[in-house]
Amino acid sequence: MPASRAGSKRAIFRQVCELIPPHLVPKLARKHGIKSRGITPWSHLVSMLYAQFTHAIGLNDVVDVLRAHRAPMASIRGAKPPSRNGLSHANKTRDPKMAEELFWSVLEYFETLRPGFGGVKFRRLPRRFKRTVYALDSTTIKLFANCMDWAKHRRRKAAAKLHLRLNLESFLPAFAIVDSARGHDSTKAHELCAGLKAGEIAVFDMAYIDYTHLFRLAERGIFWVSRVKESMNLRCVKRLVKKPAGRILRDDLVLVQNPGKRKDYPKRMRRIVARIEINGEDRIMTFFTNNFEWAASSICDLYKARWNIETFFKQIKQTLHLGDFLGHNRKAIEWQLWTALLMYVLLRFLHTCSDWAHSFTRLFTCLRAVLWQRLHLLAYLKSYGTAQGSFRMQWAPQQAYLPGLGLSPL
Repeated sequence: MPASRAGSKRAIFRQVCELIPPHLVPKLARKHGIKSRGITPWSHLVSMLYAQFTHAIGLNDVVDVLRAHRAPMASIRGAKPPSRNGLSHANKTRDPKMAEELFWSVLEYFETLRPGFGGVKFRRLPRRFKRTVYALDSTTIKLFANCMDWAKHRRRKAAAKLHLRLNLESFLPAFAIVDSARGHDSTKAHELCAGLKAGEIAVFDMAYIDYTHLFRLAERGIFWVSRVKESMNLRCVKRLVKKPAGRILRDDLVLVQNPGKRKDYPKRMRRIVARIEINGEDRIMTFFTNNFEWAASSICDLYKARWNIETFFKQIKQTLHLGDFLGHNRKAIEWQLWTALLMYVLLRFLHTCSDWAHSFTRLFTCLRAVLWQRLHLLAYLKSYGTAQGSFRMQWAPQQAYLPGLGLSPL
């Protein structure tokens, strides 16, 4: 039977779920001690993926619809619709490390299955850099429940925070930490950069600056680029540019002025003051790095490329289900965050396989509209839309500015 006709006998949602290798979920469930009482690990995962697809507003929303589609759900490797209490208890008690490890395992599987998976090139990512460039940043996810004591970071507010190291060449996560919003971002910098290799480039904003961490990166042969805080006292020891040249106003070698902090970073750094165009207006910004060979304009371009991580945060916040949570305790929140990231990778893989020609949001919505219809998934995506012309995924940095969610490149 032709692939298109064979696929038409399977629901779209089933085909998406079956992108996950069948052995992974049972293997990880055994590893993390998750028993199949009430709801199997696979049924639990399918239910959470369905909640992501439909932006379910509560447990009843998930359970009622899955019960109405009991037969199609059973065809998804024997998954069964959970009870409301069963799904709530699974989210509350099961170790979210399973969902985290499943996400990384599926991502690795896709990269092995299809070399070059991801591979998105940005208009503002400097192509002359042959090294891997990572952007480090975090985004705060508001939790509207005062009972979430683990996530309280202000007297009357609760929030979780996603710390991310994003590969700017593939637009895929390389490392992620889900934690409460308490504490400063710099406390997570060591963990985020632990897997970096010599010669790679890390670009991060001022929140991740820590002299001890920066010096350790330099000693490991890792190049870093960031912005200078106003409170940082740096003394110029040599001027590399005698007078302004184009948009580069200054290019200096500097040392930490404070003797106590200089112990944390005893070597020289490079500081660049440049005029940067933002939303059609010129602003003077100051960057610093441990690389002394790149052109000053290249360092500015690298930092501007970091703003692409805001596009990633925009996509997962606006498209995936991160506004309403199905549970209040820490494990339930982490389960939903990791399944959201898993859904993102599944959709990105479908984008690559189908040569999807429209936006990420449109990919999500066109699949959500036909979840239970029996269509061949790839054939449906390749034939979707009537507009003619050349399209591409919308990754432009200017789309990263999200009013109301505190996402800003500055």
